This record gives sequence, structure tokens and C-alpha cells, in this order.
Amino acid sequence: MTDPETARAEKLSRELDSAFRNRADLYRLFLDELTAELGAEQAEAVMIRTIEKRGREVAAAAFASFGPNDAPAIGEAFLAVSPDGGRMYPTHVERGPDRIAFKVKRCPLKDAWVEAGVGEEKLATLCRIAGAFDRGLFEATGVRFDNVTWTPGHGSGCCHIALTNRDA
Repeated sequence: MTDPETARAEKLSRELDSAFRNRADLYRLFLDELTAELGAEQAEAVMIRTIEKRGREVAAAAFASFGPNDAPAIGEAFLAVSPDGGRMYPTHVERGPDRIAFKVKRCPLKDAWVEAGVGEEKLATLCRIAGAFDRGLFEATGVRFDNVTWTPGHGSGCCHIALTNRDA
């Protein structure tokens, strides 16, 4: 028998996953609509600008106390607030004295797009668009940011993010 707190936590975990999948569906539908109105290149550019801007807004609140040479600390702070205790975005982490890197093993956004039957080219586009949030989030801190989003042949995982101290 499951205790009420465990049942509640499991329910909240499912609801959180569902909310992220809903976000993925919105990205997919916005891309379709904007592509019909503006063309593929402009649609992607508009979405990237908007999502990157949101990343910068989040960084202003979440990373205000960090500077351009705090890459490892920024990375650890990011991991500490990973949804559902890191279960939603499981990562392989590589740590160094002036850098931290994440290889995301699973992404609920990518999972939702695959389940919706999105083809590989559109999947790569949606991953680039979603990756704009991370770019806005981390570049706002002043650290050096590198992100390789999923592309065909990339494997089953998702994006690879590296943060390095500005002066390293």
C-alpha cells in the first residue's frame, strides 16, 4: 500500500511531465502556424528570439548573484533546481575547476515531439528552438556557453551543454 505522501509525489511528478509535454506541443503548434504565416526561416528566428529572451528573464532572477567566472557554481545551481529532482532531465555531468558540462539523456520536450510523429528535420529544428532558452539563460551570466542540440545521428539523448569560466 502506498502512503498518501508518496502517492501525491507520484501524481505531481506525472502532472509536471504532462505540463512539459504541453509546452512541447505548444512549441510544435506555434512553429507550424508561424511557418505558414512567415516561412520556415522567419518562424524559427521569431521563436528563438522569444524563447532566448525568456531564458534571460529567468537568469536575471535565478543567477543574479553569479558572475562570468562562476561556471561550475552556475551549473551546480542549475542542477539543483532540475525538475522532479533531476528525473525529468537526467544528465551525465562532467566537472572541472573552471567548467561544467551536461549531456542530457532524456528530454520530455523531445519525447513529446517524437510521440507526435515529428520527422527528424522538424525534430532538429524544435530542439534548436528549445535550446534557445538555455542560451539565453546561461549567456546572460557572462560565462562561455556551448550547446549542441539533437540532430539526426546524434543518438538517443538530447542536448550537450558546456559552461566555462569567461577567463579560463
